[in-house]
Amino acid sequence: MTKHSWQVWAIYMLLAANLSEQQALKQACPSCSDAQLCNCSSMGLDFIPPGLTAKITMLNLAHNRIKHIRSQDLQQAVNLRALLLQANKISSIDEDSFQSLAKLELLDLSNNSLAHLSPVWFGHLFSLQHLHLQGNFYRDLGESSPFSGLRNLSSLRLGNPRFSVIRQGNFEGIELLNKLWIDGGNLSQYEQGSLKLIKKINHMVINLRNINIFSEIVRDLLHSVTWLEVRRIAFSTSAEMQLLRVMTSSFAKKISFKQTLLTDATVPEIVSILEDMPKLVEVELIDCRLLGTGQWEMQIQANQSQTIRVLTIQKLSIEEFYLFTDLRTVQDLLFLFTRVTVRNTKVFLVPCRISQHLRSLEYLDLSANLLGDQSLEHSACQGGWPLLQTLNLSQNSLGDLEMTGRSLSHLRNLIVLDISQNNFGEIPDACEWPKNLKYLNLSSTQIPEVTTCIPPTLEVLDVSANNLKEFGLQLPFLKELYLTKNQLKTLPGAAPIPNLVVMSVRRNKLNSFSKEEFESFKRMELLDASDNNFICSCEFLSFIHHQAGISQVLVGWPDKYVCDSPLAVRGAQVGAVHLSLMECHRSLMVSLICILVFLVILILVAVGYKYHAVWYLRMTWAWLQAKRKPKRAPPKDICYDAFVSYSENDSDWVENIMVRELEQACPPFRLCLHKRDFVPGKWIVDNIIDSIEKSHKTLFVLSEHFVQSEWCKYELDFSHFRLFDENNDAVILVLLEPIQSKTIPKRFCKLRKIMNTKTYLEWPLEEEQQQMFWFNLKIALKS
Repeated sequence: MTKHSWQVWAIYMLLAANLSEQQALKQACPSCSDAQLCNCSSMGLDFIPPGLTAKITMLNLAHNRIKHIRSQDLQQAVNLRALLLQANKISSIDEDSFQSLAKLELLDLSNNSLAHLSPVWFGHLFSLQHLHLQGNFYRDLGESSPFSGLRNLSSLRLGNPRFSVIRQGNFEGIELLNKLWIDGGNLSQYEQGSLKLIKKINHMVINLRNINIFSEIVRDLLHSVTWLEVRRIAFSTSAEMQLLRVMTSSFAKKISFKQTLLTDATVPEIVSILEDMPKLVEVELIDCRLLGTGQWEMQIQANQSQTIRVLTIQKLSIEEFYLFTDLRTVQDLLFLFTRVTVRNTKVFLVPCRISQHLRSLEYLDLSANLLGDQSLEHSACQGGWPLLQTLNLSQNSLGDLEMTGRSLSHLRNLIVLDISQNNFGEIPDACEWPKNLKYLNLSSTQIPEVTTCIPPTLEVLDVSANNLKEFGLQLPFLKELYLTKNQLKTLPGAAPIPNLVVMSVRRNKLNSFSKEEFESFKRMELLDASDNNFICSCEFLSFIHHQAGISQVLVGWPDKYVCDSPLAVRGAQVGAVHLSLMECHRSLMVSLICILVFLVILILVAVGYKYHAVWYLRMTWAWLQAKRKPKRAPPKDICYDAFVSYSENDSDWVENIMVRELEQACPPFRLCLHKRDFVPGKWIVDNIIDSIEKSHKTLFVLSEHFVQSEWCKYELDFSHFRLFDENNDAVILVLLEPIQSKTIPKRFCKLRKIMNTKTYLEWPLEEEQQQMFWFNLKIALKS
């Protein structure tokens, strides 16, 4: 062979190998075909599929069964930006597996089985910004830093239930992190200064149980952490809190406690520590638990912190919340708070003294609590919340809109009020409201109609998801009106709301706009009228199309609408509408359609007569009836152990060998055979369906003759839905002779599927093996 021939052969082999790998990749993960984003998650893969190319920038292999990453697996994916490998079974990684991934920015190896971390893995990941390693089996990070080469690292997640040691030098090479997450629930050893190497951490999340370790870590983070988030730690006794006095020197601006245990003994100590933090602005308690009733063991000495402005409490569990005191001991701490959120915490009353001490409060969220009309009146007492601008009282127990407005009427600075998802029902004709109220949310409040109780000063009104049939209020300053999910049949009049800019009437019962209605909204910029009952017409679309005053009109048409315009898409804009000549000649279109339908029906009748369509229709009807019947017949209707489906050419083996063996067994099996047990005069399809339903099992005797039989196919079809709808073992396959897959007709797709998913019995020609065959078949029939 000449040198040129060898070169051609080598190129051919290289191209063939490349093509083979690409085919393997497409087969293992179809979404990877010629795509930059390759999603192979939850596909049961045991290895990284071959054939990955430089085109791929994102590879998702999460939730598979991969155990090992080899050197060559990712060698060609040089442009990869994100590699997701979480929730696999990875226990080993070749040292140069990531060597070619210099552009990788996100690597997720969380929730695998890595027992150690090697610095070599990450040595060439110069662009890596996000590294997730939590949920593995390693106990430490090694003797040195695995991250020394990751100069661009922004977020790092570490830890697992076995993680117990942090050593000096483990974080060498990292100077700045946006987020550091350490899951150290069982951390027992921390070498002082380990985290001090990191100059700045914007957000530190630490899950700890050991307060001593927590104190040592905080000591290293005094000047580097901006937001410290503490999870799953218990502050039980005041003696433990002395270890946390070091926090008073922290420069953190935000502290979050999540899933934390607090007691009456430790709350005063925590408050004292937080008050002494020189730069603390925001405090969060989310999903925490408080044991106590607010009877603090020591009086809180308020230092009146000059920095804390924001307090957020969400889902705080207080077992005896109904015994909680009025919190007089902390009222002096509240003067400078500007934003307070106490959500989903079973608050039924805010003591008047507390409200009066919130003198700087501008934002208050008390949503998802137990406030009623009387308790709101007490909470919003005279002198309380004097600077409040935004108040959220949604998802409470308010029921009197007049009383709600009156209770809040003295709040002169209140601009935004959300009282949605309460149960007001009927509302009166006159109410008293704050003078400067501009935004009011009354959605989902069971209001049957709106009255002049609604304040006329509003600029934004939301009355969505009520039972409104009309809207005719005089609101001269209103700019935005939300009427989604009501019962409106006509648009609101424009004269009472002359300054309206945005209106949403989605999911109502509108069926048309009149030209006068449409033109009356002089300042309208956006009208969302999608999901209504509009009937498209040439005239309707024409006048909408030529409205210059409204820049956007969204008119979406659900499937039931009669519409023959290009506008018939959800959320189409006015500018997208282009009317054709035919769209304005509906009568002509209807006539043409009727003629075409008549011709099609005539052709179908002729074709059906020639090819026995009536018989096939009866067959289809029988199949539908079988589908509609209960999936399993009552036990009293079961007459047979098995219905036997076989070809007439195999009747000698079935009737003389199998029937004799099974029906003469002890105890005998009851078999249903079409020759013997079908009801004479009954349609054969009904006989098949009834026999299958009255049998515990369906036994198919497979052979070359079987797959050529049309009736065998019907019997297989009628039994197939039992097998897969009930997810049981109702089908037994007996292979009477070897069947080549090429010989199975395409119409037997269900047989191919069953043979790929169900174990079948093969009839042995050797007599000594036949006894075992009968034993296995009887076991299958009894199961």
